[in-house]
Amino acid sequence: MPNGELLVFGGNANPELAKEICDYLGIDRGKALIDKFSDGESRIKIDQDVRGRDVFIIQSTCPPVSENLMELLIMIDAIKRSSAKRITAVIPYFGYARQDRKDQPRVPITAKLIANILTGAGTNRVLTIDLHAGQIQGFFDIPLDHLFAINVFVEYFNKMKLKNMVVVSPDVGGIKMARAYAKRFKAGLAIVDKRRVSDRQAEVMHIMGEVKGKNVIIADDMVSTAGSLVEAVAALKSAGAKDVYAAITHAVLCGPAIERLKGSSLKELVVTNTIPLSKEKKLKKIRALSIGPLLAEAIKRIHDEESVSSLFI
Repeated sequence: MPNGELLVFGGNANPELAKEICDYLGIDRGKALIDKFSDGESRIKIDQDVRGRDVFIIQSTCPPVSENLMELLIMIDAIKRSSAKRITAVIPYFGYARQDRKDQPRVPITAKLIANILTGAGTNRVLTIDLHAGQIQGFFDIPLDHLFAINVFVEYFNKMKLKNMVVVSPDVGGIKMARAYAKRFKAGLAIVDKRRVSDRQAEVMHIMGEVKGKNVIIADDMVSTAGSLVEAVAALKSAGAKDVYAAITHAVLCGPAIERLKGSSLKELVVTNTIPLSKEKKLKKIRALSIGPLLAEAIKRIHDEESVSSLFI
């Protein structure tokens, strides 16, 4: 093996996903102590030999974002100092991705900073899914493999055999993703155009495209407080849409998100397990699909020095 034995470690952000990936690959999860000292500092100790090995670390930088990020960085440092041959950070959900540009004076470009920190810590490669902005790939000076969850969603919705489908982008920025879904479903495409009338009046939603009497799938990369999603659902229902579904990769679901979803007309929110759903977030209308096999296949191909390009489609 050109890169040595394959080893997969997982942090505390998403241990179930790490286990699922290891089960798919037919290997045991790497042995490590991942805890905290009494003062709250992360405590990491790698409990097996990693010298000359090809190491993959599974860790989403989901809430608590900074805590999970620091845990990942310390694991990378510990494994680097233990003479691993190559370290790949597998970050299913890349936190701080929305801070990818200066949209106002005197603000940081935190996504670029995180890229620099990961590289400086000793990361040789990054594997992630559905970045909030594609240009983040260019923030890294090391190889980055950017996978997409579209096939997982397409397989799920095809089994439902929905008729008269239309895919909706919740904003202008998500048109490219929505168009990809519409092409795969052979469905129509519509856009929710949000406009604020004034600083005192709420946003007015305009639907660009035909949704009346159709089953709608809203496609997006993440749902955070669910405010825009719930507003879009209400606007689509007012425009005569039949059932409204949402296919959203990263279920951040913070703040009032759960209460908003409970009171919305959304038929079903379909997400992936890039971020684990806590007990209070497991609503009947939320369905989590696994991206474990997709990540495991990518890890296998990277380790074997095979092409992963077919997984990008």
